[in-house]
Amino acid sequence: MENRTWGAPRIHGELLKLGYEVSEATVSKYMKRHWKPPSQSWRTFLAGRTFLANHAEVIAAIDFFTVHTATFRILYVFVVIEHGRRCVVHFNVTSSPTAQWTGQQIVEAFPFDTAPRYLVRDNDGIYGTAFQRRVRSLHIKDVPTAPHSPWQNPIAERIIGTLRRECLNHVIVSNERHLRRLLKEYVDYHHRSRTHLSLDKDPPEPRDIESRTNGNVVSFPMLGGLHHRYSRVAA
Repeated sequence: MENRTWGAPRIHGELLKLGYEVSEATVSKYMKRHWKPPSQSWRTFLAGRTFLANHAEVIAAIDFFTVHTATFRILYVFVVIEHGRRCVVHFNVTSSPTAQWTGQQIVEAFPFDTAPRYLVRDNDGIYGTAFQRRVRSLHIKDVPTAPHSPWQNPIAERIIGTLRRECLNHVIVSNERHLRRLLKEYVDYHHRSRTHLSLDKDPPEPRDIESRTNGNVVSFPMLGGLHHRYSRVAA
């Protein structure tokens, strides 16, 4: 009841972390049904899936998306995602992105020899010469997708969709500072609390399964009550 946007997999993942051994089918059975049109999973469209699966630990992906503020200003959000644990390793917001600015974000995302082997991106013109030069200086292999093929960058597309559905679609952004704060709060929740199907219902930063003898389940609101984390606390 507290998390209206959660489906059976998310609820099931949270129950597992609280020590309840119940099947996802049971959770789904007792949920109120909300009809949604059928849609294909990203797995259906995943081009080069063998490559991505075999090299997940050394692949990062990048992408931009836009956010409109209350005053109809357009802000650009740049995100860098690590494939292995679905971590958002870096994000930043600007009203005027350039190739130089975007290249600098890659440097900030991967300091001290932490750069991945491959970097997946689309063919946006902002990834120009200045950007590519900066990527090569970090010894990263640039992997552009085919034109008009967002399914070839599925991890980035999925993260952006999640950010919209679970956070930004439910708030009115006032300015750049407000957007940064919202993204910081959501990314913290995404890394430490939110369970992921692709990670066997564990967050990117693994959570221990709590014994049912640890105490009662307590709800901790996150993002102003938009989402919650549950933990056991002794009475």
